[in-house]
Amino acid sequence: MSDRFELFLTCPKGLEGLLLEEAVGLGLEEAREHTSAVRGSADMETAYRLCLWSRLANRVLLVLKRFPMKDAEDLYHGVLDVDWQDHMLADGTLAVEFSGHGSGIDNTHFGALKVKDAIVDKLRTPSGERPSIDKLNPDLRIHLRLDRGEAILSLDLSGHSLHQRGYRLQQGAAPLKENLAAAILIRAGWPRIAAEGGALADPMCGVGTFLVEAGMIAADMAPNLRRQQWGFTAWLGHVPALWKKLHEEASERAAAGLAKPPLWIRGYEADPRLIQPGRNNVERAGLSEWIKIYQGEVATFEPRPDQNQKGLVICNPPYGERLGDEASLLYLYQNLGERLRQACLNWEAAVFTGAPDLGKRMGIRSHKQYSFWNGALPCKLLLIKVLPDQFVTGERRTPEQRQAEREQSAYDQTPDVPQERQYNKNGNPIKPAPAPAPVVEQARLSEGGQMFANRLQKNLKLLSKWAKREGVDCYRVYDADMPEYSMAIDLYHDWVHVQEYVAPKSIDPEKASARLFDALAAIPQALNVDKSRVIIKRRERQSGTKQYERQSAQGKFTEVNEGGVKLLVNLTDYLDTGLFLDHRPMRLRIQKEAAGKRFLNLFCYTATASVHAAKGGARSTTSVDLSKTYLDWARRNLSLNGFSDKNRLEQGDVMAWLEASRDEYELIFIDPPTFSNSKRMEGVFDVQRDHVQLLDLAMARLAPGGVLYFSNNFRKFQLEENLAERYAVEEITAKTIDPDFARNSKIHRAWKITAR
Repeated sequence: MSDRFELFLTCPKGLEGLLLEEAVGLGLEEAREHTSAVRGSADMETAYRLCLWSRLANRVLLVLKRFPMKDAEDLYHGVLDVDWQDHMLADGTLAVEFSGHGSGIDNTHFGALKVKDAIVDKLRTPSGERPSIDKLNPDLRIHLRLDRGEAILSLDLSGHSLHQRGYRLQQGAAPLKENLAAAILIRAGWPRIAAEGGALADPMCGVGTFLVEAGMIAADMAPNLRRQQWGFTAWLGHVPALWKKLHEEASERAAAGLAKPPLWIRGYEADPRLIQPGRNNVERAGLSEWIKIYQGEVATFEPRPDQNQKGLVICNPPYGERLGDEASLLYLYQNLGERLRQACLNWEAAVFTGAPDLGKRMGIRSHKQYSFWNGALPCKLLLIKVLPDQFVTGERRTPEQRQAEREQSAYDQTPDVPQERQYNKNGNPIKPAPAPAPVVEQARLSEGGQMFANRLQKNLKLLSKWAKREGVDCYRVYDADMPEYSMAIDLYHDWVHVQEYVAPKSIDPEKASARLFDALAAIPQALNVDKSRVIIKRRERQSGTKQYERQSAQGKFTEVNEGGVKLLVNLTDYLDTGLFLDHRPMRLRIQKEAAGKRFLNLFCYTATASVHAAKGGARSTTSVDLSKTYLDWARRNLSLNGFSDKNRLEQGDVMAWLEASRDEYELIFIDPPTFSNSKRMEGVFDVQRDHVQLLDLAMARLAPGGVLYFSNNFRKFQLEENLAERYAVEEITAKTIDPDFARNSKIHRAWKITAR
């Protein structure tokens, strides 16, 4: 067997340049880049060293043979021609991986089968002994790559992919592969920073992949030092003495590195479920003395161990798992930018993001950007120097002002000098004035964002006076007033609930996204609320009961006040919150008219109208809905106000319930969905088609002299004209719209119906 070999090192897309530099440094010669790979020549010692020390490669493939291939027979005979007895025993195990197509082979499984057949036929003994297949832990893993009519047959020296270091047995929902994390650290300059004794902090560390990879780089630990299984262990060409020598050298280097004073490497993670798995990963990597992980939010993490320490802040913010989540991440990026500006002055930062537009919202310019791929997702690595002249916040400053800030910053970071104690005239020591809290500048808004903020402030100024006068603490403050900023914004006491209306297909998605981010940046400033109290959802055209389906599972309820009653809203778990704000005037009307009456609430949702009726002195209330979830919510609303007695909750299909009911009511309210196809009801309800039957059934339950209020929010709804022949029908829509919905007069339509 030759003393030199052709090697192929595979890697994730985008890492080729870094891998080339690393491989050359480890001894690969005649090296050049290919797509997701590096090719070169080396002796066996270099091949082992690449397996042990490469932080970036997926696999180290030793090329056994190249041969031209026109069809499956060429493939079979080309593989058969290799002296397989030099590589494995006849009773060994084998796995074959095939990539590429052409030359009559369009199915990789068929190609792998032909390779396997050739190897088995070559090694089959007269007694019938032959290699068997083991896809998990074979003695040899063979690769064949078909490239433009040439077959490249290789032995995988790595075994399992080299990114699997062995320390990460527990991981989060969307972890970075270890070699991608190492590549990001190298691009961010961590080897240089570590050599200078710098620190590292990850404010969104998950299970600690960045931390462990950074620790291994700083401590000079070979990334695969602790790997037990290798692709060459059972290979007959393996040189155990040479491998042992290299492994012992790596062990000695790791021991020497770990004996040095440990660098300050810290991770912070908001999710308490990931803290212990992260610490377990650190312990398995042997870096417990170097790395600490704490629970903490991005907005509060403190990266500096002392005033003079410098280093690198690195993180991989979440990408968003569901439609609309990307918008919610804006405040996470803004919080990260604020913490960098406030607590990391003169540090370096590296933000790996799948949403570069959000990276621009941190309020700090990046001086370099690199493209990477995280699987199939294109990503950017933003490199940042945390210096005042890179901040994109507040007022533009002159060079003289920036210099003054730098001088002040240098002054602030000098050690405290003991001051002479001062005393007042009574001889008591005077306490020094507390140092002012650091001021974090708010992000400067774009021109469009400032226009949006101005509109919000104008609306708030007008509506807040009305809301205070009426005793209302939840109301709509904006509803697509500016067409380019298409969203509804509601205030719930000190929370902000934002519903983004999906832009039509005629709008450029990038422009729509940029406008959304502009608006979201403006909301906390214009409404003077903390970013953490802004809830964002995306509202699309609804079908069936989609608007009532669970979106999240936080189960957090907030208490709000309306017309003297307390109501529970859930701002996170469903598209709607449990309180239709536009029906406020109708609920207050019901409260005024309910005294002494039996009240029926059909399609009651969370029974807020029933609470108002009870508050108004109703003799009894009956609330009907198909959803157990919302009836449980209704029960809590009634109980919160002390109205558990004489208030009946009925689960059922409203139409069927009305047909079976024989009770009478003096006051009835109906606010049906536009469409419903629940599995728990017979057929499908369509408000346009079925409203006549619904109203006839309900009017049959209306006591003499009683009033039925009917409302719905289907924009194209038309009340059947012949209803006026049987009942007294009065449209009262204008009387049921408060000032906060005056800009959207089509939010709903409402009628008062009585017997003739």
